[in-house]
Amino acid sequence: MKLPDQRNADILVHVSGQLVPRAEARISVFDSVVQGGDAVWEGLRVYKGRIAALGSHLERLQNSAHALAFASVPNLDEIRDAIFSTLEANGMTDDTHIRLTLTRGEKISSGMNPNLNQSGCSLIVLAEWKRPFYSDDGIRVVTSAIRRNTPQCLDSKIHHNNLLNNILASIDANVAGVDSAVMLDVNGFISETNDTNIFIVCNGELLTPFADACLPGITRQMILDIASEEGIAALEKNLSLTELYTADEAFTTGTMGELTPILEADGRTVGGGKAGELTKRLQALHRTYAYEHGEKLPFV
Repeated sequence: MKLPDQRNADILVHVSGQLVPRAEARISVFDSVVQGGDAVWEGLRVYKGRIAALGSHLERLQNSAHALAFASVPNLDEIRDAIFSTLEANGMTDDTHIRLTLTRGEKISSGMNPNLNQSGCSLIVLAEWKRPFYSDDGIRVVTSAIRRNTPQCLDSKIHHNNLLNNILASIDANVAGVDSAVMLDVNGFISETNDTNIFIVCNGELLTPFADACLPGITRQMILDIASEEGIAALEKNLSLTELYTADEAFTTGTMGELTPILEADGRTVGGGKAGELTKRLQALHRTYAYEHGEKLPFV
């Protein structure tokens, strides 16, 4: 099996209180994440001995678990200890991505009713050697036929594991031979991509969609905070595809890919087909901000 990074062949994974080798990392077939995608998760990134925005990520994880009425949720200290011990055991202090998953736990019998869960949550900490997913050089996107969930159906502010809405959009991107898919809301406005938030730059102003039908991403909020500190005009508003096509610059944001320029959308060149000056400036500012505001690893 060829891995993107061969160091990940021998990693240790935290599964419900135990560190086990990758080949032995298992959860029960009765676990809620298997039975119905009933889990919440966070993506974390480690920068030079610090975890970016750890407090914000853990707050969102616990808020999502509360919204789904999870019982016996691990406290913040327990989750932190699991993360730190996993990183230390793997010798990871940089260029690391963590997939932190909290499931409703194991059921006493198959089914979707939470009453079948009687033993508390399951916590999984999967830390991998993984640099940002997308290249700084930029990506091409296509508009998906799949619309992003609205709060009327499933609130995207719950960071849940039932990701078929996003996966179907990702399939559209794969079929089109591009990197990612833009998802619209039910009114036809841009929501986000299948795995990131979207920003565009028009006449020096930074614009991003309202977080009504999309996840209000933590990297997205970092960019808004950086813009405020740097005196860069920024605004949340409804954005149409035409505004994306004709933008001076466009980029995506997310923990997995950081800031990634959008070079082409639905066959239209965006921003001259290269990363814009404000995009490149924000890429550098974000990396500094993520490190400076990160939580220091206690074993470094």
